[in-house]
Amino acid sequence: MPLTSLPTPVRAAAEAALTGIVLRARSGFYTVRLDDGTLLECRLRGRVKQERGNSDLVVIGDHVAVTSLADGDSMIESVEPRRTRFSRRQPGPRGSWKEDMIVANLDQVLVVFACADPMPHLRMVDRFLVVAEHNQVEAVLVANKADLVGLSAARGLFAAYEGIGYPVHYVSAREGIGVEELADRLVGRVSVVTGPSGVGKSTLLNAIQPGLRIETGAVSETVHKGRHTTTSAELHPLTAPGGGYVADTPGLRELGLWQVPPEELAWCFPEMRDYLGQCAFNDCRHISEPRCAVLAAVEAGRISAARHDSYRRLLLNED
Repeated sequence: MPLTSLPTPVRAAAEAALTGIVLRARSGFYTVRLDDGTLLECRLRGRVKQERGNSDLVVIGDHVAVTSLADGDSMIESVEPRRTRFSRRQPGPRGSWKEDMIVANLDQVLVVFACADPMPHLRMVDRFLVVAEHNQVEAVLVANKADLVGLSAARGLFAAYEGIGYPVHYVSAREGIGVEELADRLVGRVSVVTGPSGVGKSTLLNAIQPGLRIETGAVSETVHKGRHTTTSAELHPLTAPGGGYVADTPGLRELGLWQVPPEELAWCFPEMRDYLGQCAFNDCRHISEPRCAVLAAVEAGRISAARHDSYRRLLLNED
């Protein structure tokens, strides 16, 4: 499967370091797109492995310096500091958790859920939004398969997020509804498309940029869950005027929060921010404490009870 539909000019070997962005990382090899559009398959210098410490060595979206050697090999010599990231807690046994960084240096996260087939799990939506807020990356909700339920019903599912202030795009990738407006949002930016399996992320990207030819799959009729079709994250250059990059990611059935301090979790719910610091107790957890400004706002209907329940479950690690 071709990485992208872009041409890949051949570059003569050179000793000077060149800069580029990592599009793909697999089994110790990294596809780097240089500033002039050239694609190079690179390996990693040993000293870079030591410098990166416990962090993911190189991920898609990283800005790197590479050299092409006389024997034709290309090496990543250094990795620039990351300005933003989107990561989760790597699934695994309790006590051995690590950070699973999905993409670096992104501008926005497109959180894709289906309006039906499979039905959206709103507490999972909240998890994605919390990760974006904690990393201070703009989050955009994409309600796909809106044609299956109609626009009115789709808005009924996601309108609460519009009320909080999140942009919500109601689209149908297969029918082409709302795709052009969503594509405009990607221009000139580095975006990641994420969400559960089966919600149509790959179909959506194929509709935004024909020629990507990302593999798609159907939703299981027996369990109504998506099948994984994307197996690793990959960053695709956009060919539209204005450029940009968009990352396709595997469907996530689990999204553990990575190093979100309990005292900062409430800040990751934007509708709660106006009430933080107004509680009777400085260490208020906004769960059952007396004279809690957040709980009073929930009682008054200014904060959604469902969203507060998501906050409570995340804080108490109940999900």
